[in-house]
Amino acid sequence: MARALSFPFLALAMAASMALCAPAYAAPFARVGDVVITQEEFDSAFAQAARGKFYHGKPPENAVAALQREVAQGMVDEVLVAREAERRGLKPDAAAVQQTIAGYEQRYRASEQWKANREKLLPGIVAKLERDSLTEQLMKQAKQVADPTPAELQQYYLSQKDKFTSPEQVRVRMILLKVDPSSPQAKWDATRDEGAAIHRKLKSGADFAQLAELHSNDASAARGGDLGYVHHGMLPDAAQQAVDKLKAGELSEPVFLLEGVAVFRLEHRREPVLNPLDAVRERARGLYLRDKGEQAWTALLEQLRRATPASIDESRFLPLATAAKPGDGPAPR
Repeated sequence: MARALSFPFLALAMAASMALCAPAYAAPFARVGDVVITQEEFDSAFAQAARGKFYHGKPPENAVAALQREVAQGMVDEVLVAREAERRGLKPDAAAVQQTIAGYEQRYRASEQWKANREKLLPGIVAKLERDSLTEQLMKQAKQVADPTPAELQQYYLSQKDKFTSPEQVRVRMILLKVDPSSPQAKWDATRDEGAAIHRKLKSGADFAQLAELHSNDASAARGGDLGYVHHGMLPDAAQQAVDKLKAGELSEPVFLLEGVAVFRLEHRREPVLNPLDAVRERARGLYLRDKGEQAWTALLEQLRRATPASIDESRFLPLATAAKPGDGPAPR
């Protein structure tokens, strides 16, 4: 099925206008076999990609340099994929393409820009949708890999243990003294002092659950401040950093959070656990097929690139920054 365009209509319209107004370059931008990609086509594709990636911000030069090469390779790959799809006898899904076009017609029926540029833009939109359809079909074929044997699945499971490991969980109690983020500093200072006083009481043996019920402004107050078991990363960064330092039964110092000042106590820490293969077999199979499919698609692209090397004019590309070597530094003055 043809996919929707990867860029909005207005961006497409502006890119087409830019391509029409761009100066003509005698030399082609790239050659892929007997197919020529013009400089105007590259400039238009790069403008669309840059708008989607950087919006209106000023990107760092190295990001622009990397994107120039990414867009160029993507355009070359589109040609290679189209040729391979043709060799395999694949055809665009005409019905899906027309359905998508009808959707654009309906969506932009009131747009004066669409009415004024429709005839000029429509061939390019159709061509893009047809290329997307061929790419999708070829990708689907390439990613059809055989089910793993029991031995292959076992090997995949053992090599990807992190994917089948239940992450660490901690059971935490919290006393939260809420403060409106826009409150003056004096209010934050007073709340910090209140948190310090509660912390001293806890250190002296006061019952955490009772003080939580009495002082905490969080919904967990009714449960004595019990947040239950939470996965690593579910707490705010400042809270997570404080809890990471605790052993079971220990208290944190008062912690400043976006919503106020909190004191935490770690009740229990569950270490990460590798689930047995029998418990995650279907998930392991799905991940195996996904990964092997991606590898097969990448291998096909590499095969097509080797079979039909492309020549790309990179004379107008920004240089890629090189990684600093150990010992590199500013030149002596």
